[in-house]
Amino acid sequence: MNALLEIKPGIGLSDLLFGASVIESEAAFGKAEEVDLLDDIEDCHSTVLHYWKNGFSLFFDEANHRLFCCVEIDNSDTVLWGQKIFDQKEKQIIELFKAKGITKYESEQHEWGEKRISFDEANIDFYFEKNKLVSINYGKSILDQTILILPN
Repeated sequence: MNALLEIKPGIGLSDLLFGASVIESEAAFGKAEEVDLLDDIEDCHSTVLHYWKNGFSLFFDEANHRLFCCVEIDNSDTVLWGQKIFDQKEKQIIELFKAKGITKYESEQHEWGEKRISFDEANIDFYFEKNKLVSINYGKSILDQTILILPN
């Protein structure tokens, strides 16, 4: 796989859309180098396809028919809105989101040394070590989830 990786917040990774199956993911990116089942968090079980050589992992929600729901990426060539995102500093990323109308964010310094910048509206987290972006986690937009309203 030598295709450009493009982050599409709330939508997917490159041409793979959130809600895709494992089979569709493998058609887009090939067989994963490793497959894990994460089940150590209560009520959160995911199958994870790791593409170590390409610098990303795809998460599939076991409770939702194993559909693509989340990405963790550390590939330095990844693009977000036309920008090579791993070349950006924290302030540049904040400005990039502001330009897209997303102004609210949170930041947290973790005890293990990483700093996290989160844009909840886009359901995306950026992790920095020593002021350098090292990984990005993002998932399906929480705004896309259907709310069921039942009559009294």
